[in-house]
Amino acid sequence: MREYALARGRLGFYSVCLVIVNATVIDLTNIPNALWEVLMCQWFAPTKLVVTFETEGQGRFSPEELRGLVERDDTGRVVMLHLPKKTVLIANHQIYADWWYAWCLTYFTGTHKDVYIVLKKSLKWLPVVGWGMQLYNFIFLARSWASDRLYLSNRLSWLGKRAETQDTPLTLVLYPEGTLVSKDTRPISKKYADKLGISDMLHTLLPRSTGLHYSLRSLSPRIPSLELIDITVAYPGIQRYGYGQSYYTLRSIFCDRVPPPSIHMHIRKFKVASEVPIGDVSRSNLEPLPNGSATDNRANTVEVEVPEAEKVKFDEWLRELWREKDRRMTKFLDTGSLVEDPESSIEIPLQLRHPSEILDAFAFFVPAVGGWIYSRLC
Repeated sequence: MREYALARGRLGFYSVCLVIVNATVIDLTNIPNALWEVLMCQWFAPTKLVVTFETEGQGRFSPEELRGLVERDDTGRVVMLHLPKKTVLIANHQIYADWWYAWCLTYFTGTHKDVYIVLKKSLKWLPVVGWGMQLYNFIFLARSWASDRLYLSNRLSWLGKRAETQDTPLTLVLYPEGTLVSKDTRPISKKYADKLGISDMLHTLLPRSTGLHYSLRSLSPRIPSLELIDITVAYPGIQRYGYGQSYYTLRSIFCDRVPPPSIHMHIRKFKVASEVPIGDVSRSNLEPLPNGSATDNRANTVEVEVPEAEKVKFDEWLRELWREKDRRMTKFLDTGSLVEDPESSIEIPLQLRHPSEILDAFAFFVPAVGGWIYSRLC
């Protein structure tokens, strides 16, 4: 009887722990993880962000915006970057850790609790890392529009409604290249360029615009203040025409403790409604999609069919954005900086702002640890 009572007691305690874990996953999933990523860099792979902002070309920041962009503490350390709170973030894709460092950046913009990252579906099944990606609401696409369309539509509908009704931040991270630059993907990009009758990129892959265009058209009507953040990312040490994943892997960074000495990020921003050619997103443009759902209800804005002329215009705009990015990568290889004036850069060590946040980073594991301790003592 005593063993039965103990078993019932343990079962009851584990049930409570399970409820706590479920609540944590639903409500607090992204909080410990974002802190965890910065903490892992701080402890095992020390590095820093070197951030610059566009001041001349398209996507530039005004002098007034630049003056209020960076917040420092009394010691001069950067504690906050006042970037827009509701954004779609795009960047070139060189190494698997790109998304890790992008998430670290959102820690300093204050939007790390509401980050959703789009990656290729095969990464979903990576041991440990892939499981974590699934837990933290990553969006996995098969890179086939026929199979991705309905799934992406549903996710965007949920994200848009959440950002609209709860007035929460939103950062949707997309990599328009769809995959890493590598010896396998370089020829595919060249073949695509030949098909379009254009020149290929030197340091990046030709971007695919469909997913990004669809995402912006879906979210913009719900979030009038939505902005597009474009980041050019460069890592020191990668040779000209080399492949980043040959230099920095998740294993080499965190297991062998050989991180890139710095992560250079050049940031541009665009107001989606007025500065990005996403086309007409009015409800009068609604057409049925293959699942047959179309209505004039605002909740189904994601079901807008994109006219071909608007697709072409957006595709050309995005390619020009990428060509500017490619030229900036050439500059980095030549000079070690993404901008003309390296002194304008902001250096941000990847460290938590306060030691108390270490406890927050481990918060997710508290119920499990409590259950283990209880089972040992009782």
